[in-house]
This record gives sequence, structure tokens and C-alpha cells, in this order.
Amino acid sequence: MGEMVEFPTGSPQAKGYLAQPAGGSGPGVVVIQEWWGLVDHIKDVTDRFAAAGFTAVAPDLYHGEVTTDPNKAGELMMSLDLERVRKDMAAAVDVARERSGNSRVGVVGFCMGGGLALMLACDRPDAVSAVVPFYSIIPWPNAEPDYSKMSAAMQGHYASLDSYFPPDAAKGLAEKLRSLGKEVEVFVYEGTDHAFFNDTRPEVYKPEAASQAWTRTIDFLRSRLA
Repeated sequence: MGEMVEFPTGSPQAKGYLAQPAGGSGPGVVVIQEWWGLVDHIKDVTDRFAAAGFTAVAPDLYHGEVTTDPNKAGELMMSLDLERVRKDMAAAVDVARERSGNSRVGVVGFCMGGGLALMLACDRPDAVSAVVPFYSIIPWPNAEPDYSKMSAAMQGHYASLDSYFPPDAAKGLAEKLRSLGKEVEVFVYEGTDHAFFNDTRPEVYKPEAASQAWTRTIDFLRSRLA
């Protein structure tokens, strides 16, 4: 359904996967990858957003590299140039705005991408009105965003058994955002582990929780971007 497109305002070689609904355009959504790269799963999720009526863009933050090896994924994640990544994500926002015809967009991210989605919401309060992190982690030292800059409402999805970002951390993030006057809702899915939404990872995938999280995400984005 989708296609690779270049991002004119991003860093050199900035590109991503764009999927548009059958009607041609819908509210814009930026989809931020896990630490594996812009793999088929993320492209499939982007296609699913398009099928639900959104203009969806997934930036390729590793510029072509993908992996299934956790050690390699960790290396790729920790070696990211965050300033370049922020520029590429902002360029994805610009593409989503242009292709959708809407000035406000949503951002959805998974694992590493959940942390980056929050970063993007703080970087682009002019454009991001809804942010949906799934089991977000921010593993880079000194990379915690300045949440006071965020204008988006947040809906977070977390796993009860997650050792990377446990429910207490999710609740702490929600409390911090609420103390700054942000609109926040957080869902914790019992009996699930990190990456429960990823249907290409049968060892952690939980279909019922994934389906519930997807429905909540779509409803939230539709209400915020209408």
C-alpha cells in the first residue's frame, strides 16, 4: 500500500515510508520505529493506519539499516545521532502535514520510538496535538525531553511485566505530565510484557491487548485530529 519517499527538510538521505488512505488523504500520523529499524512490521502498522483513514509516515531513522539481532539493535539505538534523528522526525511531521492537508498531526512510537515520540511532541508543539507512546524508553543519557514545551495530549500503553519501563515508571511519567498541566491517560495491560503489540514476535505478542490498544489509539487520534 505504501511507498518510500524522501524528506526534503530532513538530513541528507532522510526518507521514510508513506501510506495514504483509499480516499487520498486523512489526518496525519507519524509512526516511530522500534530499535530494529524500519522493518516490515513498522511498515505494516503504517499501512494499518492508512486503512483506518490516516495519512501515515514512518521515518527511517537508521537510514536503511535493519536487524533482528538484539545486540546489533542496541548498538544501532545507542549510536544514533539524536540531533539528526530529531531533524528527520521533524521532517516526517512536515511530510504528514503536507500530504494530509492538516496542520495538526499525531505521533505514535514503540519502545525506543515511544521515547522519541515524546521527544518529537516537545520539539514540535506547533504541530503535534496527540502523542501515543507504547512502552516508551529513553535510553540515551541526558535525552529526557523538556515536557513543559509539549502541547499534545498523551495516551500511553504499557505492559505490566515490562522490566525496561515498568508500570511505576509509566505512572511517574503521567504524574509529571499532569503536574505540568498536560492531558494524559495511561493504560497498563495485565499479563503482558514489553513489545506486546508486535505481532512478528510470538514470544511476547498478546493479540487481545494489542487489539484493545489499537482501538484506543485509533479512537484517541480521531478525536484529537478531527
